Amino acid sequence: MSDLLGLTHEQQQQAVERIQALMATGVKADDAIKQVAQALRDEAAQAAKN
Repeated sequence: MSDLLGLTHEQQQQAVERIQALMATGVKADDAIKQVAQALRDEAAQAAKN
């Protein structure tokens, strides 16, 4: 897959924390994962432009 991101352990931990924070507000796990994954892809695309 060309859309896979190579994340450091620290970035993975941050992603988990973001997912957990969303879930704490009532977001379903799969939706939280999708939201965080899309945000990471968007951040990577923005970084690639700079």
